Amino acid sequence: MEGLLKLWNDTGIANFTWGQGIMILVGLALLYLAIAKKFEPLLLVTIGFGGILANIPNAGLALDAVENAIASGQLDSLVAIASALDVSVTGAEPLAKAYANAGQAHHLAALQVARDLGYENGMLYNFYTVAVASGAAPLIIFMGVGAMTDFGALIANPRTLFLGAAAQFGIFATLLGALALDMLPGFDFTLKDASAIAIIGGADGPTAIFLASRLAPELLGAIAVAAYSYMALVPIIQPPIMKLFTSEQERAIEMKQLRHVSQREKIVFPILVLILCAVFLPSAAPLIGMFCFGNLMKECGVVDRLSNTTQNSLINIVTIFLGLSVGSKLSADKFLALETLGILALGAAAFSIGTASGVLMAKLMGKFSQHPINPLIGAAGVSAVPMAARVVNKVGLQANPHNFLLMHAMGPNVAGVIGSAVAAGVLLAIVG
Repeated sequence: MEGLLKLWNDTGIANFTWGQGIMILVGLALLYLAIAKKFEPLLLVTIGFGGILANIPNAGLALDAVENAIASGQLDSLVAIASALDVSVTGAEPLAKAYANAGQAHHLAALQVARDLGYENGMLYNFYTVAVASGAAPLIIFMGVGAMTDFGALIANPRTLFLGAAAQFGIFATLLGALALDMLPGFDFTLKDASAIAIIGGADGPTAIFLASRLAPELLGAIAVAAYSYMALVPIIQPPIMKLFTSEQERAIEMKQLRHVSQREKIVFPILVLILCAVFLPSAAPLIGMFCFGNLMKECGVVDRLSNTTQNSLINIVTIFLGLSVGSKLSADKFLALETLGILALGAAAFSIGTASGVLMAKLMGKFSQHPINPLIGAAGVSAVPMAARVVNKVGLQANPHNFLLMHAMGPNVAGVIGSAVAAGVLLAIVG
């Protein structure tokens, strides 16, 4: 009977909570969006599945050794170390919080005790440590994006840099919104938290993960899900905003064909961008550097093997680990909070403001330009490459069947990637 009771106590049914049930449903919803609706399937499949794994009762896949020991009731040995923190500990939850707020030395001591008791880090926790906490995965993804991106449209029409910059207004507007939300009961956003949340407005998943892992790792799950969800919903979110701020006549404007860009220009451009970044904003160097390095491999023509590996095998492998790592942060105790709803709402506001700002800037530039500018291309200033540019092209064709805006929209789209990386660098320099 004792054996049967022990077996029962170790089952998922005996330890299942309503919060875990909700988060498993969230994971299934992400899988549905990825598989049935084909919204960002490469990431939502891995994030959704990782979220389901993280909420399996008693598995401890997303916990470190200390948290696994606490969850299993091994408090006595850990309480002795907690006393060094001058924290009154009466149960598992206060002890977990004590170690979460402890210094590195205390955590290492507790980790050694937990391992002596036979507990190890969960699988997803190890993935997160290697892929995200180290900062490696988002940077490798950025390198892959650079290797798959053509800078030609931006080089041919450098004015579109202003559109990419304007679309980042949503980031800084949302930063103020997060700080204002902190004044309401139930919310506790620090300046670092607000900065990490605001970057969702750039519609750049790797940048959002990179900044959140540096400034607010406890909010990483909500921020990553919001960023990639809104990126996936670009075809739904952006067209109404674009039509709201433009007339039918403006959407039908045809733009002059872009000039041919030489290979030499394409080689020099990423090097020039990197030098400017190093001079003016070194804190953005990791993101800008990897983005430019990936693009240089693509354009120089002498390292095709490296470029092909970066565009295919490498980015695919890293995407798997990145998605599972982000999914590990969707555990019920971290995700089911009022703050998560605030993050989702602020992310939607950031994305909408960024889209509107890009469109309005394009309208302003059109008034002072010798050649007509279709204001729709400003919406591509958010850095959802290349989906935002495709949406611009689709809306333009609806207004004028002869209006092909894809290459014109790729200019602000690429500028948006650079802009979001620069915005992340600014935030890191100020609050990091």
